[in-house]
Amino acid sequence: MFGDLSGMMNKLKETQQKVEETKIRLNNVLVDEVAADGKLKITLTANREIKSISIDNALLSDAEELEDYLIIALNKAIEKATKINEAEMAVAAKSGMPNIPGMDMFK
Repeated sequence: MFGDLSGMMNKLKETQQKVEETKIRLNNVLVDEVAADGKLKITLTANREIKSISIDNALLSDAEELEDYLIIALNKAIEKATKINEAEMAVAAKSGMPNIPGMDMFK
């Protein structure tokens, strides 16, 4: 009985380690979003950390238009990064999960 428990704890530790490794790896996965015919470019990591925003001078004359483009592009980039993040985290979490009843939230 206790052997099962210690095996399960080891599995959970492995899973936690895989999740941490995946988080670190996702810092190096870059997501680009381009808007306004290439005049606006946003790059962020799959962990949804913004790395760069590049704005063409042509967009600087109209603050309202620029804000609209930024909001749209940032939301799209975050959505893309979130999909990558969730898929990778699910794989990391699921790979080490023992089959515990009620623990199927990672599927």
